[in-house]
Amino acid sequence: MNARRHHGYTLRAPVPGDFGWVVRRHAQLYAQEYGWTEPFEGLCAQIVAEFANDYDAKRERCWIAELDGEPVGCVFLVKDSAKVARIRLLLVDPKARGRGLGAHLVDECVRFARRAGYTKITLWTHSVLSAARHIYQKAGFRLTGTEQHKSWGQPVVSEFYDLRL
Repeated sequence: MNARRHHGYTLRAPVPGDFGWVVRRHAQLYAQEYGWTEPFEGLCAQIVAEFANDYDAKRERCWIAELDGEPVGCVFLVKDSAKVARIRLLLVDPKARGRGLGAHLVDECVRFARRAGYTKITLWTHSVLSAARHIYQKAGFRLTGTEQHKSWGQPVVSEFYDLRL
């Protein structure tokens, strides 16, 4: 995948060190912005490790967004089943917000999933993540269920979204 510039940022494939950044930045931002603590960082590390260890180049992708030479966003599209892809770990750093980067990352996932032959994309998010929820809804994802629980030191409402391709 070639790097492409858009509104000042570049989307590119991961390079050595990016996966560590993904885990670290998720842990930092979610602790700061939502009070989420362990095992949230462990969950992020597990998702990244599964992607790195089981990567299927025909069916999966990770995009890293870079601004002024530094990573400022990411998203993963992983194989859930033969026909279903899953969006994971969408993140836009505060210094890059307001540029349409989150929507662009989700659009890349949708485009790639269509080309890879998936019939559906699914994802799991939380009601408190309003910017992400807005991006998913605008891209055509539909809420399929919710679940209340306590995770990462906070009461949270999980939300499940699907997009038919």
